[in-house]
Amino acid sequence: MPNVELDVEKTESEQESARLAALVSTGILDSEPEPCYDAIARLAAEYFQADSSGIAFADESRVWIKASWGQHPRELPRKNSVFDMVLMEDGPVIASDPTRSLDGDDRALVPMLLDAALFVAVPIRSADGKILGTLAVYFSEPRDGMTPDQLRMLENLAEMVASQLELRRLRNTIATQGNRRLHSGNHFPADPKSWPGSKDLRRALEQRQFVLYYQPEIELSTRKIVGVEALIRWAHPERGILLPMDFIPQAEESGLILPIGDWGMSEACQQIQRWCREDAGNNSLRVCVNLSARQFSRHGLADHVAALLVQYGVSSRQLGLEMTESSLIPNMRTALEVLGSLRNLGVSLLMDDFGTGYSSLNHLHSFPFDVLKIDRSFVGRMTEGEQPLQIVRTIIELARVLGMDVVAEGIETREQYQLLRELGCRFGQGFLFARPMSASAVTELLRLPGRILAEPEISEAAAD
Repeated sequence: MPNVELDVEKTESEQESARLAALVSTGILDSEPEPCYDAIARLAAEYFQADSSGIAFADESRVWIKASWGQHPRELPRKNSVFDMVLMEDGPVIASDPTRSLDGDDRALVPMLLDAALFVAVPIRSADGKILGTLAVYFSEPRDGMTPDQLRMLENLAEMVASQLELRRLRNTIATQGNRRLHSGNHFPADPKSWPGSKDLRRALEQRQFVLYYQPEIELSTRKIVGVEALIRWAHPERGILLPMDFIPQAEESGLILPIGDWGMSEACQQIQRWCREDAGNNSLRVCVNLSARQFSRHGLADHVAALLVQYGVSSRQLGLEMTESSLIPNMRTALEVLGSLRNLGVSLLMDDFGTGYSSLNHLHSFPFDVLKIDRSFVGRMTEGEQPLQIVRTIIELARVLGMDVVAEGIETREQYQLLRELGCRFGQGFLFARPMSASAVTELLRLPGRILAEPEISEAAAD
């Protein structure tokens, strides 16, 4: 007998893939703010005398606010969002009690998601009818819903948004075709390294093939595990465990780094919740997640992180966010705004691979980081002579002056370990202590008395 549930899941997956493809073709998610969408949001709010309004689009896991008027709607995970309500109804949603279909845990998100007594949302559709986003108006005071004529007016405004999207899609298509003609005329060779493509990455997300490994961070003076760094891996059914270098560049290029990164943050927060439920002593443990440049450059990042903390009942001090200098420099103004909003949440901010950027010292004092991570290249050379050792000593002293902690990466020998302790480096990670490992393997280490690792033995040097 046919499996009806599997057939339904397959159909829903195919529909979602088609919807996402239509969304990607517009290029709207990575676009700069555009006055036309702001104007439509303002018009909707003024026409209905609403307290606020918003135009939003949704990918696999997140709702992206592209324009708003009045109180700025917050960008949060897609689950239980206004978009999901509209998608489920396949049409307009009018709700005076947004919590009506949510359980106790999800209700905690509603005040952040909808600070309104009533909201009305209509779909924004692609040319072939797929729901890409929503136009919504919010009212802080109770009121009677909307008349059919009023609802139609809101739908007309949503159609204006859809028309702008179609124009954007056509411009993108024309530009792409022009580039293809240019390249074909010059006989550019095809890229032989075309795997993985966006379809492969999307399938990996849908089939939950990505996993997080965790590498412990150690207090060097006591060898106590104080945190872990979350590192993504692809458990491919045919190719085995793949390292980030094998798929992250393609994910960046295709734009799928955003949903993959969102998955990684969500999974890390859920793992924190599991470890704390098993042992309250793990409440002091910090899990650090790496952010890509595209994740970091979005103003809604702090709202998304705040929602995950609430969703999984995680304290902000239990989450660390790591970013490299290269993700900050292209847009200093945005970087400072995003870092400030993350700092206000109370999460730890770590500058990864410190010392490899071209202007680290010039910009470091401007950024509110808590931790510097000394790049493994410096740690690996510190036993080769006085100059490499002096570089590490300078970084540690600089961090001390700025009131920051230091984590040395890539510790692989007892000599490096001893030198770092003598230099006053408090924390470190590397193969000398532990390789990246599964969550279950970390769980066993966390059960050690005091979370203290045994005195390390000399280990074979290798890169993470």
